[in-house]
Amino acid sequence: MKKLSYLKPIFNFIVIGLLITTLSRLVLFFIFKDRVVETPNFWYIFPIGLRMDMILLCYLSFLPAALITFIPNKGIKFTNKFLVIYSFLFLFLILFVELASPDFVKQYDTRPNKIFLDYLIYPKEVVGMLLKSYLTSIIVSFLILGIVLYFAIKKGKKYFHTSATDYKFKLMVFPLLAFLLFFGARSSLTSKRPINASNAVFSTDQLTNTLGLNSFYTVAFAAYSIKNEANTKMYGKMDEAEAIARVKKYMIAGPNDFTDAEIPFLHVQQPDSVRQKPYNLVIFLQESLGAEYVGILGGKPLTPEFDKLSKEGTLFTNLYCTGTRSVRGIEAVVTGFLPSPSESVVRLGNSQQGFFTLADALKQKGYDTSFIYGGMANFDNMASFFNGNGFSDIVDQTDFESDGNKYAFKGTWGYSDEDLVTKANQYFKSKGNKPFFSLMFSTSNHEPFEYPAGRIKPYDKKPATVNNAMKYADFSIGKFFEMAKKEAYFKNTIFIVIADHNTRTYGKNLVPINKFHIPAFIMGPGVAKGAVYDRLASQIDIPPTLLGYLGIPFETPMVGRNLTKLDQKVQGRSIMQFNDINAFRVENQVVIMQPNLKPLQFEIKNDTTLIPVKLNEDLAKDALAHVITAGNLYKESKYKLRKK
Repeated sequence: MKKLSYLKPIFNFIVIGLLITTLSRLVLFFIFKDRVVETPNFWYIFPIGLRMDMILLCYLSFLPAALITFIPNKGIKFTNKFLVIYSFLFLFLILFVELASPDFVKQYDTRPNKIFLDYLIYPKEVVGMLLKSYLTSIIVSFLILGIVLYFAIKKGKKYFHTSATDYKFKLMVFPLLAFLLFFGARSSLTSKRPINASNAVFSTDQLTNTLGLNSFYTVAFAAYSIKNEANTKMYGKMDEAEAIARVKKYMIAGPNDFTDAEIPFLHVQQPDSVRQKPYNLVIFLQESLGAEYVGILGGKPLTPEFDKLSKEGTLFTNLYCTGTRSVRGIEAVVTGFLPSPSESVVRLGNSQQGFFTLADALKQKGYDTSFIYGGMANFDNMASFFNGNGFSDIVDQTDFESDGNKYAFKGTWGYSDEDLVTKANQYFKSKGNKPFFSLMFSTSNHEPFEYPAGRIKPYDKKPATVNNAMKYADFSIGKFFEMAKKEAYFKNTIFIVIADHNTRTYGKNLVPINKFHIPAFIMGPGVAKGAVYDRLASQIDIPPTLLGYLGIPFETPMVGRNLTKLDQKVQGRSIMQFNDINAFRVENQVVIMQPNLKPLQFEIKNDTTLIPVKLNEDLAKDALAHVITAGNLYKESKYKLRKK
């Protein structure tokens, strides 16, 4: 055994790594114990976790093992220096992401993933949010990391220096060492594929499944997956023609409506009624306004203005968003594009120009087009996407700062919703008789939940809470319409107020469907007042519905439905993307697809109760077709209008 002491750095690296990940898993277990123990065989997270941790640590041990074996004893000084730096670098990173995990899981109901990486790109906004919302966690994390750094400097040599050993002996041991590390990294000698996150799936609770992973793995996998921008093969394969045909059968458009074989879904959408002068269109996209916060939808009494205004138009009571991020909501509401496990097209490279948006379609019809936002429009790549796809004017925080006007409040994410609506109203007044389209995007209902004092009667005693921020966002909605009703443009404008997504998306099911339920109302000339649309609908149905109100025909590649024209006999449908899980719902049946696993089907008793049922193979193919189609349309640049 003494002869094997030269392997001490590898042994210590694996043991310390396991200690970090196991302790973290125990902490997460006790934080979320009430929910996790509801899962049958919840204790699987520990053996699964040990297996996944060993896979990670064995992979990371290959390079040190090779250096220890093959660099001669005379190079031991270099080897030891490398081993100390390498070992503490990766142990430090493993510890860092595990320390960040509890707060991340509380917010997103999963371990750190691509969202974690996305936030690192925007340090100004994110650091401000973290300091105001998670200061205690940050202090504790930095104290622990500081202690570890001190330990690394003082004890690094003791734990991660190798010793001079007979070179021939090391070469003899290496095949066994390599086999053990290979076996640990593959975790199997019979499987043709390496173990991946799908091997940690043993329940229908997404959170419980992810506790069996470790956060370094989930972040590293997210970084690795960036190269697969439109990878839809994780759910299965399907011929492109079959996928197109299956998606088309869910559309309203008939065979004679399609206009270009090269752009498979391009079709003519006729207006609900013809107008010589088309109406303006304003979309007021609400940050994180889930249905659970909307009084008229049975939620908390936080939205008196929304509730009142919805009675002046058509309220949607059974509408579901497509994802959990603002860019996914923008994708659905502004482009009507299908959700997929890929990143939102707002952020993808091939969609930065020539990709269909409402702004693109309306600009071709002579509309002025704009995006108005109280924060910085470069966040989440919005400015680049909008600028390249039909938005002529982008108004953001820099314009607020330079126009010389006095505004109510500027917070971490930019100017308040109150300031946004004031700016937007002034902007719309300046448009005169030319038709315009504008996307307004709110910011106030976002952690750390900042808003000007004295505007609302707080729902919670503590000011900076999601409930109070919701009330302030609602106050700003009311203020916008109060101002707009006094202006000439109001009587010629179709307005929609709609959420991009909910706040925290979590729940015990693989896809927490109740957390995808969002509010919306449409108001304006020709819109039925006091009407309620209570049939199941998806966020991607909203943009074609809006075009129907404007009074002129459009060519569009959108596969969503104009809900005002949808036959009562046609079943409602919604599509939801929850991290790397896709849910395709038709009325009370939902097919859930997970990476590299057979799809599952559930009957929805209500949004929180899902009963497993036998898989309808045809419905599962329809679900797969929608994801395959999204990938193909993006990769082949076929989600666009014809060039004029």
